[in-house]
Amino acid sequence: MSATKGAIMSLLTDAYQRRDRVGLIVFQKDRATLILPPTNSIQLAQRALSNIPVGGKTPLSAGLKLAHEILQRESVLHPEVMPLLIVLTDGAGNVAIGNFAPLEESHRIADQIAKDDIPTIVINMESATYDQGLAKELADHLEAPCLSISELKAEHLYMAVRQVSHELKQAENK
Repeated sequence: MSATKGAIMSLLTDAYQRRDRVGLIVFQKDRATLILPPTNSIQLAQRALSNIPVGGKTPLSAGLKLAHEILQRESVLHPEVMPLLIVLTDGAGNVAIGNFAPLEESHRIADQIAKDDIPTIVINMESATYDQGLAKELADHLEAPCLSISELKAEHLYMAVRQVSHELKQAENK
């Protein structure tokens, strides 16, 4: 988690310098919670990061749904801002918010996010020993790259995000 927080702080610092906005959603127990509404304040982000809870049940669908809703709202409020969703998960959602099985539900929401052309990066938080491939499966539904926890160093995540951002800017300029 410390590597993750370091990577997020690198992204936030870069976002602040470019006047980007960053938000943070935590999904655990039976719900997803927006703990940092989109902002360019590093101080607010640091405070939110220091209080990230870990463990327990995983309502992955709720987290994806909330992220999708917030990104849609932000695209209306700030149409000049390019969205980027970063999902840190093992992909093993085990709490549904509707009538589908938890994984099917999260994949349906991921498909909608991909259909809406929201660029995404998935960070597989599962250790290689226990990895069932669920984060990669989610990334496939999101049409997103999937980085493993073993690759997760602040600079590696930062460079992956910069690469996706660069590709977005090139596509936008065409």
